[in-house]
Amino acid sequence: MPPLLPFEEIAQYFAEFQHTAFRLETRRGYATDRAGTRFQAFMNGTDPVPQPGHPWNVNVRAKAEQGARFCRVRIVDDPPTDGQRFLMATAAGNVEAGEDIRVLPRVEAVQLGLPDFDLWLFDSRVLVRMHIDDTDTTIGVDLIEDAGEVLAACRARDAALAAARPSAEVWARVRSAV
Repeated sequence: MPPLLPFEEIAQYFAEFQHTAFRLETRRGYATDRAGTRFQAFMNGTDPVPQPGHPWNVNVRAKAEQGARFCRVRIVDDPPTDGQRFLMATAAGNVEAGEDIRVLPRVEAVQLGLPDFDLWLFDSRVLVRMHIDDTDTTIGVDLIEDAGEVLAACRARDAALAAARPSAEVWARVRSAV
């Protein structure tokens, strides 16, 4: 197996894709989120404020203006972990920028046979498989252009998007239960 690439080496795909960039999030939380001040504030009861000027949201808007689209499906547990609740709470800013973010219960993801790893899929041609360690830290990625693996990721994307619910809808239910 070739060595893992640093995540930074795929950064150009987020600006260069032409049609779709799809993310499948399978983790119960991410180390980068937990290390941030927004997560700490959220854990202390402060709702995250959207960040329209954040580089991610600026790029999402720019790609949307070009006719391209970002979408993601977040797999969540029942009940959601703190990390999953945080991601649902912060989704509104990304959605406002033009990203389609949906949520899928883990039990349904398993029934659908979705991958158990995080990935990005660009223009249904390039698959980026993320490797994340036990501390929820991304340690590298595989860049995959093999037609069979990309096709499997496209099928997983289509199944996940069809079964998932809008993040805001799920967050409203989760939030009212807390």
